[in-house]
Formats: sequence, C-alpha cells, structure tokens
Amino acid sequence: MNFEEFESFDSSPPPRPAEETSPLVRLQYLIDNTPAIVYSSVPSGDFKLTFVSKNAYRVLGYQPEEMLADPNFWFDHIHPEDAPNIFSSLALLFVEGERTYEYRFRTANGDYLWMHDQLRLIRDEHGAPVEVIGSLSDISARKHMEQEQERLIARLREAHDQLLQSEKMASIGQLAAGVAHEINNPLGFVNSNMSSLKRYINTLLAVVGAYDRVVKQAAPGSALEARVEAIAHEADLAFLREDVPDLVAESLDGLKRVREIVQALKDFSHMGDTDWQRADLHAGLDSTLTIVANEIKYKATIEKRYGSLPFVTCLPSQLNQVFMNLLVNAAHAIREQGLITISTGVDGDWVWVAISDTGCGIPQKNMNRIFEPFFTTKPVGSGTGLGLSLSYSTVSKHGGRIEVESEVDVGTTFTVRLPVLPPASVESPPLADA
Repeated sequence: MNFEEFESFDSSPPPRPAEETSPLVRLQYLIDNTPAIVYSSVPSGDFKLTFVSKNAYRVLGYQPEEMLADPNFWFDHIHPEDAPNIFSSLALLFVEGERTYEYRFRTANGDYLWMHDQLRLIRDEHGAPVEVIGSLSDISARKHMEQEQERLIARLREAHDQLLQSEKMASIGQLAAGVAHEINNPLGFVNSNMSSLKRYINTLLAVVGAYDRVVKQAAPGSALEARVEAIAHEADLAFLREDVPDLVAESLDGLKRVREIVQALKDFSHMGDTDWQRADLHAGLDSTLTIVANEIKYKATIEKRYGSLPFVTCLPSQLNQVFMNLLVNAAHAIREQGLITISTGVDGDWVWVAISDTGCGIPQKNMNRIFEPFFTTKPVGSGTGLGLSLSYSTVSKHGGRIEVESEVDVGTTFTVRLPVLPPASVESPPLADA
C-alpha cells in the first residue's frame, strides 16, 4: 500500500457494523488508527520486528514493510545515548514479563522523536517465549514540556539562590552598620578624651619644665637642685618629654584610622538604603577598598587612576558589592605579589570603572561561564561561585554591562559600564544625593 492509499484508508469513515463487515477488517481498521504504533517482534537475538501497524508511517515516516525487512531496524534507530540503558536491561523482560522505556527514535527525515515503549513477553502454555508485543507512543510534546519545566525550575532555583545571597549580604550590611554605630559611640568619647589628654600632658610638661627652671634659678648648686635632678633622672623625664607627645599623636592617628574604617563600613553597608540615589562612585570605591584592605594588602599594591566622574543615579550599596567582588577576585587571582589598578572615566552619557590585576588570568574555555551561578575554579569551600553572577545581575539592573578581557599568566580586566541616568526600563528612582 502506498502513502496515498494509506492516507485514503486512514481518513475513511469507520467500517459498517459487524453484520456488514468482517471482524478482521474491523480489527485491522482499529489497529491502524490507534494513537500508538502496535508492533511485535521475535523474543530473542536482535528483536527483529514481525508486525508493525500502518500508522507507523504517519508517526515515524517509515512504511511497515521496510521496518519488517531490516532485522536490525529497531536497534539501529534508537538514539546512541539512549541505547546502552535499553540494551543493558532488556534481558529483564524475560524475568519480569514487561518493560517500559522512554527513548529517542530516529524518524525517516533524520529527526528524533521521544517515544514511550511498553513491551510485554508472550509465552506458550509451556512457558516458552513466543513473541514480544508492544506499543510505541509519541511523547515528544510531553518531553519538551518537561524540559521547559526543568529550565524554568533551574532559573527559579538560580533566582532563589541569588535572592538568598542578596538577603545574606543585606543582613551582613545591616550587621556591619550596627557594629559601626556601636563602635562610633565609644570612639567618639575616646577621641575626645585623647584630645583632652593631649592638652593636659602638654600642660603638665610645661609645669614640670617651669618648676625645673625655677629651682635652678633660685638655688643653683643646692641640695634641692640635686634632688630635683635625681628625680628627673630616675623618671627619665627627658625621654618622657620626647615620647609622650609621640604616643598621644600615634593614638590619635590610630583613632582616626578606626574612624575612617567605621565610616567606610557605614558608607559600604547602606543596605537599608534601597532607594536610588545620586552617588559618587569614587567614594564607593574608596570605602570598599577600606573594607577589603586585609584581603589585598598582603597580595597587591593598589594604583588609582581616577578620572573626573559625574554623580551616577544608582543603588550605591549594590554597586559597592560589585566593586568588592571584583577587587577580592583580583586579589585571589594574584599568586604572590602583584598590582591592582582601578581606573575610571566618562564616555558620553556613560561612566566606566575598570579593575585590572596582574594575576593568573582566565583560560579561554572558562570565559563563557564566569558569570554562571555557582561556577568557580576555586577549591571546594573557597567560594560559592555567586559573586560574578550577582555582580552581572546588579549591573544589568542598572542598565549597564560588564566586560572582561583576560590573558593567562598576564592578568584580567573587568570593566563595569553604567549609564549616568538609568534607562526608562529601570524603576523611576527618587533623586537624592548620597
């Protein structure tokens, strides 16, 4: 039967009631028009097909005759990736009596369809295998839907993990802001007390000097002068006069550095400030450098090449997080000692921040994956693989982009490009100076 004859037969009305047509004709009609392909095969060897319903042509594009003529037809048309699983377990059909598989089957035009194959072993009255019968159903639509669901679930999982990471960073930011506030209170009165102490020490040293001069003038060469000189020598007054002002000055300088770190913590951790603001990116970079100083100072020297930047409408704390990720990654890329260069500039209505390192570089094979969630080349436990993914999402949210250039054993440059004003697709921000 050729294709036209089959189509004519397939679309013809059902046969007349049983009294007007033979049961065999009626049965043939029902088999050839079932949704599934009905088939049978020998129960051994290559499972050569012995019967295939005519609807195989409609589903797979093969005439039943050519499927029956090729003894290896079934095996040869299963997708190579699916065949091993089927072949390794097919013997269980003779133990269990039934097997069900889902695999890809090559059609006449070379495409693959997902098929649901249900096999059943038929035995004679003595229990000897007679034949295998089965039905093949096209489940491609269902499989494609499942794959799409898996992709959606993966995207949801990615978004969920990024949200958790963002919430984690927000919590850390709030904690840092709280710690900074708590440190600020004692820092304020210690700094005030140190300033007062400096004045008091200067006054005391002036009084001691005045007493010394008075004694020497009033009773030169006397026992009193000798006694005063002995006390001064015992107390090492000359050293104290020289060292105490230095100690106070160093303490005040240390307090100043603590105050700068606290201010950097406050600037960096404006996690409660979820409003868009007009911000100075240089200030954000400087505060971030203060925060990550301990990660960098033993590995690299920082070189700043700041240009003249306008204020940028943005979410400052989130951009600070991006800068922190890039700076920490740059430090980790440097094996021993190196250089991290931070450059900034303006290009029309856009600003750019480039962070370069003289580290190990990124292999070309990894360049297309560095922004994937959870992708990391660091040892297990040394990184989550979310830093660059979150940075990419943050910059994209600002209507910007991240560019990367890298050469193995030379270094890497990440360039963050941001519009001075966010695009209309970004939620309209209230303009408030940071």
